[in-house]
Amino acid sequence: MKFLFSILLCFSLCFINQKLLAKQLNDTVYLADPTIFVDKGTYYLYGTSGDEGFLVYTSKDLKNWIKKAENNGYALKKGESFGSKGFWAPQVFKRGNIYYMAYTADEQIAIAQSKSPLGPFKQKNLKAISGSGKQIDPFVFTDTNGKNYLYHVKLINGNRIYVSELKSDFSDIIPQTAKECLSGTKLWENTAKTDWPVTEGPTIIKKDKLYYLFYSANDFRNPDYAVGYAISKSPTGPWIKYEGSPIISRKLLKFNGTGHGDFFTDENGTLQYVFHTHHNNHKVSPRATAVIKAGFVKDENGIYQMQVDPGSFRFLMQGIN
Repeated sequence: MKFLFSILLCFSLCFINQKLLAKQLNDTVYLADPTIFVDKGTYYLYGTSGDEGFLVYTSKDLKNWIKKAENNGYALKKGESFGSKGFWAPQVFKRGNIYYMAYTADEQIAIAQSKSPLGPFKQKNLKAISGSGKQIDPFVFTDTNGKNYLYHVKLINGNRIYVSELKSDFSDIIPQTAKECLSGTKLWENTAKTDWPVTEGPTIIKKDKLYYLFYSANDFRNPDYAVGYAISKSPTGPWIKYEGSPIISRKLLKFNGTGHGDFFTDENGTLQYVFHTHHNNHKVSPRATAVIKAGFVKDENGIYQMQVDPGSFRFLMQGIN
């Protein structure tokens, strides 16, 4: 009788665990190339999700994520701003009373405006910024002297990270200012040894008069997709790659495809990095959204290095209290 009870208990626990796993998979947020924008006590989450535009989720505690109810959940909808497909890698920022979204569509970069972080983000004239060839993965950075820079990726014999100066109204880049920052030259950046090395998803942080350029390397479908960084004394380089890269990888977190995200500071003043992983270690898409705590620590030479806390790694969930 005890043996039969044990078998029944085991089957019950297995069934419950399967239901919990299924619920977790259903409740996980699946946005690739994510970014979190913090405004007036609310967290806004955006990312790559399809060819119709950009979804937005909100949270008050970084745990319970709710999809926007209006406009089918979209902060930017196709037809209201530049682009017909391939809506990738958004970044939202605020200047004055205006919210901006820099993003990729049709393998070009555009910047739209809104009166709210919920959107709708629109353009009066549906257009991409200037520049030759395919350009993706924008990140807008305003330096302490007020100068604006657009970090982005050009597809030229690989995915290469560039920087251009931006006009003060963010309407376009300043002509002839594009400059290459870095490309995939390290072993960890091209583990498949392809003829098209990939460095992408740039994010900039200025710390102690130095500029830290965080980026992802390898094709996003590669399990070794990972995050590293380079340092410069100038926003335009030259850049010296950190020898301890990658700082986020499958070796560290035991999940494939860890990369392409953005930093934000939570309401407690803690720096965090939001990024995506593969759906699981057997399937790439839809990619899952995760966060990890991070912070600068001085090395023996007094230079700040970025470190992440593996124990803080977790996936973002919708509808969970």
